[in-house]
Formats: sequence, structure tokens, C-alpha cells
Amino acid sequence: MILYGIPTCDTCKKALKAIEAAGHDVTFRDIRKDPLSRAEVEQIVGEFGDRVINKTSTTYRAFNDFLKASDPEEQIEAQPTVMKRPIIRKDAAWYLGWDQSVQDAIL
Repeated sequence: MILYGIPTCDTCKKALKAIEAAGHDVTFRDIRKDPLSRAEVEQIVGEFGDRVINKTSTTYRAFNDFLKASDPEEQIEAQPTVMKRPIIRKDAAWYLGWDQSVQDAIL
């Protein structure tokens, strides 16, 4: 299992702690230190569409109009922290966020 996020994100911390407490092996991938490849970005956007972009974030609000109008792939490549977090990959399944449905599926 891989958890994609940033170490300062409270939701990522909660998810990581809960997954480990449940006895699962999880790899944390800091998307700032280890950026996603174009193929990974395309796979994530293919799974979630533009829902993957956190349009309420300060990162997104700081984008210029051109970048806001760009495809999600370009937005993530320009600033990876614009993604909603965490994104979790377990086997072949992808999960976005850390709501109850994600927790039920993973834990």
C-alpha cells in the first residue's frame, strides 16, 4: 500500500497512523521530495478526474487564470500540493481522501 501526500498534512498523518495501527504495511510517498512521474499523474487523474484538485486550497487560489484553466495534469505538475490528500493505492484500487468509506475499504 502506498500513501501519497505531504508530511505536514494532518489528514495524511491521521491516515498513516490509522493504517499502521491496523497492522498494514504502508509506504509514505512525500510528493514534494519524490515528485510523481507524468505516467503516475495521468493514472491518478484518470482514476479521479478533476476531483483530485483541491480547489479550496491556498495553492489553487494562488494559481494564475491560465493555470486554473489548465488540465489537472498540468496543475499537479506545476504544484503537486494542489492534489487532495491523501491518495492511497492498495493493490489495484485507488482511494481519495480519508473519509469513512475509504477507512472501511482500507482498514
